[in-house]
Amino acid sequence: MARDFAALASPGIRGLASYDPGHDIVALRHRAGEHGLLELGGNESAWGPSLLALAALRSELDTLELYPDPRGGVLKHALAEAFGVGTDRLLLGNGTHELLMQVAQVFAGPQRPVLVSRYCFAVYPLAAQAANARLDVVEALPKEHPAQPRGHDVEAMIAALRPEHGLVMLANPNNPTGTWLSTAQLERLLSAAGPDTLVVLDEAYGEFLNQPGCESALGLLRKYPNLLVTRTFSKLHGLAALRVGVLVADPGIVTVMERVRESFNVNSPGLAAAAAALKDTAHIATVLHETAGNREALAIELRERGGFVHPSQTNFLLVDFGTPEAVATIDRGLLARDVVVRPMRGYGLPSCLRITVGKVEQNARLLMALDAVLAESGLHLCAAAGTGSVKGTGP
Repeated sequence: MARDFAALASPGIRGLASYDPGHDIVALRHRAGEHGLLELGGNESAWGPSLLALAALRSELDTLELYPDPRGGVLKHALAEAFGVGTDRLLLGNGTHELLMQVAQVFAGPQRPVLVSRYCFAVYPLAAQAANARLDVVEALPKEHPAQPRGHDVEAMIAALRPEHGLVMLANPNNPTGTWLSTAQLERLLSAAGPDTLVVLDEAYGEFLNQPGCESALGLLRKYPNLLVTRTFSKLHGLAALRVGVLVADPGIVTVMERVRESFNVNSPGLAAAAAALKDTAHIATVLHETAGNREALAIELRERGGFVHPSQTNFLLVDFGTPEAVATIDRGLLARDVVVRPMRGYGLPSCLRITVGKVEQNARLLMALDAVLAESGLHLCAAAGTGSVKGTGP
């Protein structure tokens, strides 16, 4: 009889489900035809890393036998300059996934529950459960909300706050909805949180946010000692394969979290490439400009085909196609044409697909494949009304 080793795990781990990365991308790459796989499911940068970052990465390849800098000094100084903070406020991570899990490990637990919004990033519930902390979920704004459909309901989150909450975890802009909060809304939430409740603001897509009244929460750190901000080099900077993230917080928070940071947790090529990426302002400006323009153009095309496209300030679009059946048909048809997007069933959005914004030619290929799927299946979309039917299966 097989031994039940799960029974030996801590209570939070026993019922924990692994993070779902979506489709098996590696297998799909091997299967793809002559045009290759169009990968629009992971929110990676279609523009890739900067030339400065690539040069810095290559410079590290001759010393792979050596451990990386355990303190990440060069990258921390580059981040301190870019963010206008001291290096004592910085904690580096193997991507922000690691940092978010560590925050919960340190500051959440059976007596310190975690507060999140519906449709939050999938790692937040995983982090809470791994810490054996209760997860309190606040309902999001309705799909019908005119400005922020399915966005964070800040007033509801404030009403749900209790002194025992160890953490509030939210992203701005949010993954997977693409919606965002103003600086005034963030300050309302921060002011409402008690001094022992830490507010973790995930700014993985923060650089893409370009709306009046919306600033990075980095500027609020000195005013609110209970605020923690995370950033990643996986999105804007196109360094997803290197896994580099950073947490910015009060020096006291960083000191405590250093106790659980794994030694040498960021590799040498990652440290060097990330530091160089921060200095390539021309590349950053190009990616931001191209992403914003292509996002709006793609949103128009998807709406014309009947999709309900959520407003976005990220490098992706959340598109509601009306029904889970419509999503299954579209996803299956796109995969058959070597186009990968991300189904959102795991996020509680079974009628939605998340689509990364690509370059002009990539978006054109996506739309051509989508048109072929719609024509082949006889699928008629009217997602705004919550319907999507396949020919012969109903109205």
